[in-house]
Amino acid sequence: MNFPNAVKSGFRNYANFKGRATRSEFWWWTLFTVIVSVALSGYSLDSFASVALFLPSIAVGCRRMHDLGRRGWWQLIPIVSFVFACQKSAPEMNQFGPPPPPTL
Repeated sequence: MNFPNAVKSGFRNYANFKGRATRSEFWWWTLFTVIVSVALSGYSLDSFASVALFLPSIAVGCRRMHDLGRRGWWQLIPIVSFVFACQKSAPEMNQFGPPPPPTL
């Protein structure tokens, strides 16, 4: 998944805590949130952007944990969630659904 598709997917699944998100979708979304935060730091829109991006960030993190066959609550433990987020996706079906289809 590329950067624009990951951002679109993040907003399309704004509060979707079900399903799975690939490693690239998670990290592209994370990069997007960092870019927005840095670009708006010091402006009054910074607080609005933080609030607007909070829920989709939690949702994509939860779906990323699901992609590894883990519950979304694991993202609350910082170092553990980072290690899990770096792992390869589970290619087989798990309790959270089939793997996301490949995107070009």
